[in-house]
Amino acid sequence: MHDAQHPFHTLTPNFIMDAVESQGYRCDCRTSALNSYENRVYQVGIEEDKPLIAKFYRPGRWSDEQIVEEHRFCLELAEHELSVVPPLANPSGETLFHYKGFRFALYPRQGGHAPEFDNDGNLLILGRMLGRIHSIGAVRPFSHRPSLDSRDFGHDSVALIQERFIPQEYRESYQAVTSQLLQVVDEAFASVPQVRYIRAHGDCHAGNILWRDDAPHFVDFDDARMAPAVQDLWMMLSGDRPRQLAQLAQLIKGYEEFCDFNPAELRLVEALRSLRMLHYSAWLARRWDDPAFPTAFPWFNTVRYWGEHILQLREQLAALEEPPLQLP
Repeated sequence: MHDAQHPFHTLTPNFIMDAVESQGYRCDCRTSALNSYENRVYQVGIEEDKPLIAKFYRPGRWSDEQIVEEHRFCLELAEHELSVVPPLANPSGETLFHYKGFRFALYPRQGGHAPEFDNDGNLLILGRMLGRIHSIGAVRPFSHRPSLDSRDFGHDSVALIQERFIPQEYRESYQAVTSQLLQVVDEAFASVPQVRYIRAHGDCHAGNILWRDDAPHFVDFDDARMAPAVQDLWMMLSGDRPRQLAQLAQLIKGYEEFCDFNPAELRLVEALRSLRMLHYSAWLARRWDDPAFPTAFPWFNTVRYWGEHILQLREQLAALEEPPLQLP
């Protein structure tokens, strides 16, 4: 493939430093890539100051309005003294910058480690934090960012895989299991008509929460969307059913100190997990022409992968048929 097909090929250390210096900083020639694939993220050394984090957005994914809307949400949370990492603004108040065809943002460096979801005290603190985030997220909707729904994450993802990626020997099996899965997912969403969509983080896994000084710091709101509140809660649940119920009880205990939780949304947990599984495969497929992806995910798009993926979808279909989690 020609480099021209992949816009990120121009992100050399010199280009990165020139972009950062276009905002008035002086780089000290130290740059290091961080673990990011959808966008490209670098730690950049700054002369006589702390390093900055430079995030270069993947062209064509979000519009300028959608990116700025995410930034404003983060800034709004920070103004309420919530532990998030918002983008830095220039003297004109702008947080989205342009440099030679790229859009980028700058962030302060935030240290920390992944939280321990098996620690009840941590879960209580995380629940409080999410309750505060959601109380603010519910004040007004996003105007430009989309909602998390089964059409985008589910049906469109399956259509892409069936059209271009699924091996012939697995085509029939994949079509059968995804058809059943999406039907049950759609039924689950239809069964909770009173669900409220709010501005949510959207991708609350351990890698997007940095634990430091006995407090969580939420980072990377790149996937922020209008979504049910439970979307930011279910990824913190793990283990067998009794353990998940115990984790959920701690999360909701903290959450409801600041925001009401609709227990009917618990019927959406496995539906949302299903959509994430389908969307993840489609995300890898959509990005397969980016040279970073075959290197980082060499197992994807192999016959073995698709066989295991179909097995996981069947197991997920069985999970959807189990009674939903319930609060005590």
